[in-house]
Amino acid sequence: MKITVLGTGTSQGVPVIACNCKVCSSKDSRDKRLRCAILVEEAGTTLLVDAGPDFRQQMLQHRVSNLDAVLLTHEHADHIFGLDDIRSYNWVRKAPMDIYCEKRVAENLKTIFNYAFAENRYPGTPQMELLPIDEKPFLVKGIEVTPIRMYHHKLPVHGFRFGKFAYLTDFNRIEPEELNKLKGVEVLIICALRRNSHISHLNLSEALNLSSQISPRQTYLTHMSHEMGLHADLLGELPNGVEPAFDGLVIEVE
Repeated sequence: MKITVLGTGTSQGVPVIACNCKVCSSKDSRDKRLRCAILVEEAGTTLLVDAGPDFRQQMLQHRVSNLDAVLLTHEHADHIFGLDDIRSYNWVRKAPMDIYCEKRVAENLKTIFNYAFAENRYPGTPQMELLPIDEKPFLVKGIEVTPIRMYHHKLPVHGFRFGKFAYLTDFNRIEPEELNKLKGVEVLIICALRRNSHISHLNLSEALNLSSQISPRQTYLTHMSHEMGLHADLLGELPNGVEPAFDGLVIEVE
């Protein structure tokens, strides 16, 4: 399995508009963070987790010519607002894009992208096949996906496990029974917004604590704001087996 990290930033991305802090002004490419998303590839199947405002840029940058399905963690703008651009894949595949998400997220998509679900759709609008998920594992073209229920403050969201790899973003609470679903994970990507506490995201110390409970071989941090500091500085202070992810990072998981 190959995982490509497409974006590691918060809802604002990094650099942040009108900010001149040392992170937003950094020349280090690892400090340039698009909105969070990953690509999962295995046995000829390509899955995307989340399609935020940088979706088009990410697909072009990584030359993603084939996309089989999109999995959504939740309905916030930084995770869905790029979905209009799936039109290109509709044209290439001559079929709607499979979108896996829970019922509440699907209803929000129908409202936000109402023109795509209208009875008399304008020609060229994106075509989405909304496929409901719950807490049960499901298959996407041969890839088994295990949803992980988490909470983004009070909003229920999903993380996803793919074999020995798990992706957990935009949350600050997970119940013990869901944590049990992560036993045996060898590579973990987990959100760590900043160093100070936050109402709806794990901070650095909370992410490190949760990572130690899951005990993967390797942990990567994502959804990092400019308040987290420079990539190079953070890399130098993290414990063994933990690194900040960066846009373009490629991970191989057996």
